[in-house]
Amino acid sequence: MDILIVGGSGFLGRELARRAREAGHGVTATFATRPADVPGVRWLPMDLRRAEEVTAVLAEAGPDVVVNTAYRQADWAITADGAIQLAMAAVRCGARLVHVSSDVVFSGADVHYDESATPDPITPYGAAKAAAETAIRLLAPDAAIARTSLILGEGGSPQEAFVHDLATGRRDGALFTDDIRCPVHVADLAGALLELAASARAGVWHLSGPDAVSRHELGVLVAERDGLDVAALRTARRAETGPQGPLDVRLDGSRSRRDLRTRLRGARDFLRATPP
Repeated sequence: MDILIVGGSGFLGRELARRAREAGHGVTATFATRPADVPGVRWLPMDLRRAEEVTAVLAEAGPDVVVNTAYRQADWAITADGAIQLAMAAVRCGARLVHVSSDVVFSGADVHYDESATPDPITPYGAAKAAAETAIRLLAPDAAIARTSLILGEGGSPQEAFVHDLATGRRDGALFTDDIRCPVHVADLAGALLELAASARAGVWHLSGPDAVSRHELGVLVAERDGLDVAALRTARRAETGPQGPLDVRLDGSRSRRDLRTRLRGARDFLRATPP
């Protein structure tokens, strides 16, 4: 299978490219600033805001499957318009599309959201993600839309870096006790995306872990795993201090976990501290 990974130099994109190469797939990946160091991957520059570049890259790569992991929170042109341009280009070249979306498409008003839930975003980023989903479902009905939550790994994620900065005093701040998500390990997520890419499964999929944890509990788990000072992690309530956005959003991925072979572990599992 020949795969084009859009946003391949990002945290998820790098893991996806690495695992795809290990599985023996041909991998082309795009980057906005610089390519990542993943052996065996063909790298192409691409700006999702430029329709002509999107068309040219897909024509050059000739993929069987396109996996879109790219986003920029403050840029509608990339997160929404760019994703839509990519979907149209994938349809034109006959490639399957797997689009990575997010739990930010939900407001948190209902707390629990399964794959049939209707997006109700309350932030500009959430609105951009929801707009991309809606357009893709119309333009590419055979596409798979994979909503996920906070993505962690073995220390390389922004969430883990923030906890390290707080615990070591490199940064001032606090972890919210009322901001709740269902984190997923980057390796599990990449495996599930590759499984979707190799199948004909369409529609919405929820690729998150089964554990609902607050930002503070997540930080404690990271700190305990990495031998950091848990007492240095100050707490706060997002509802009182901001920034505005959804608070308690729990992706119900029970149907997706039942239908996929890839195991999606919960944060309390994959962040379990290893005894010395």
